[in-house]
Amino acid sequence: RYQKTRHNAGFWLLDQLVASEGGRLAEDKKFQGEYGKITLAQQPLHLLKPLTFMNASGRAVSALAKFYGLAPEEILVVHDELDLPEGAVKLKYGGSHGGHNGLRDIIAALGSKDFYRLRLGINHPGDRNQVVDYVLHPPGKMEQEKIDDAIARGLAILPVFVRDGAEKAMHRLHSSG
Repeated sequence: RYQKTRHNAGFWLLDQLVASEGGRLAEDKKFQGEYGKITLAQQPLHLLKPLTFMNASGRAVSALAKFYGLAPEEILVVHDELDLPEGAVKLKYGGSHGGHNGLRDIIAALGSKDFYRLRLGINHPGDRNQVVDYVLHPPGKMEQEKIDDAIARGLAILPVFVRDGAEKAMHRLHSSG
């Protein structure tokens, strides 16, 4: 129902990553989501698309983290970001949830803010009372093209993030526009 909405920008990136690396995601009840494993830059990656409601994503993320013994700093959450314009993509470590209910729940479930976030700009409708309606609707054609561009740049930086670390990935991503 919400597959093509702005709130699923992170899922769009994961779908493209899985397709480009020849992997697949399958529903896994213990993680309350679609789970798969790929190799990127010679490193195994666990991928998860929570199938919980967005504001309950923490249950899925923490279940995966506990099962595989992952520390929060080994986790990268890819998500839509109202505070960035369409087409913007930023990588950050830690910080607050910024009003994003999915991040709020992940922080609560992990008991930590210390994880990485790949933030895909979807813009803000301008009025906070319009946010729910805005994120639960598909973007227009021009907006979608900008979001797709952000996703492409996010995908391009992932091997650097995995192989060379967050600092190099941030520098490359944030100095290239």
